[in-house]
Amino acid sequence: MTTTLHPTRTVLEATFAGHARPARPNAAATAFAFGWRALLKIKHVPEQLADVIGIPVIFTLMFTYLFGGALARDTHAYLQFLLPGTLVMAAVLITVYTGVNLNTDIATGAFDRYRSLPIWRPAPIVGGMIGDVGRYALGSSLVVVLGLAMGYRPQGGVAGVVAGIGLAVLFAFSLSWVWTTLALVVRTPVAVQALGLIVLFPLTFASNAFVDPSTMPGWVRSAVDANPITHLITAERGLMRGDMPAEELAWVLVSCAVLVAVFAPATARLYRTMTR
Repeated sequence: MTTTLHPTRTVLEATFAGHARPARPNAAATAFAFGWRALLKIKHVPEQLADVIGIPVIFTLMFTYLFGGALARDTHAYLQFLLPGTLVMAAVLITVYTGVNLNTDIATGAFDRYRSLPIWRPAPIVGGMIGDVGRYALGSSLVVVLGLAMGYRPQGGVAGVVAGIGLAVLFAFSLSWVWTTLALVVRTPVAVQALGLIVLFPLTFASNAFVDPSTMPGWVRSAVDANPITHLITAERGLMRGDMPAEELAWVLVSCAVLVAVFAPATARLYRTMTR
């Protein structure tokens, strides 16, 4: 014969006495928790770093040795001109994977689980972007390390290099809001990647990364001069040269502010609509 024991209220109160209910995590705590999750995903799936490592290495090596002799007749001299451009390209092209990862979480149902948790609603998006900042910094740093091994010598020293990497990461973070918005609109991660690269390749190649715009036809030069990537690369060259290009820095910071002001609210609005 089985006897079912029902604990009395006194026993239950004694059992749970002194165990206060934990406080609800604040916005910063939840965002950083999801940022840590993004880094742990890299630990368990290191193939995610293929783009972070591959793009900087391939671009820096390929363009230096393919174009250096033809354009500058000296690969070493061309590297001094090229490296700030490939640093920017590495950071910018990696940003599209912020949207790809977000759309993957949505497609696999992970966001349905997040919606049931008592957390700050935008935490999965903001946290993922915080984690991706590490990817941007890693990609930019790899360009510099590889360039130093190839003979690049920044006149601005360590301070100029750190400032250049920081500026590239700031712009990449601002640009990644575009892809979070796109990730909440299109249906598949493949579509996010395809549309992102369709936008990014013209922006990065139609800039002053590889050649001086003064060598271009007038209408092409006008488009290149208006390209925010051009202003970013010019600012990078100035910082790594040891200068303080105030005008170009202002252009970059304004571009960052505009990207965040337009696409961060758009992402928030789309996310609220999705989670109603």
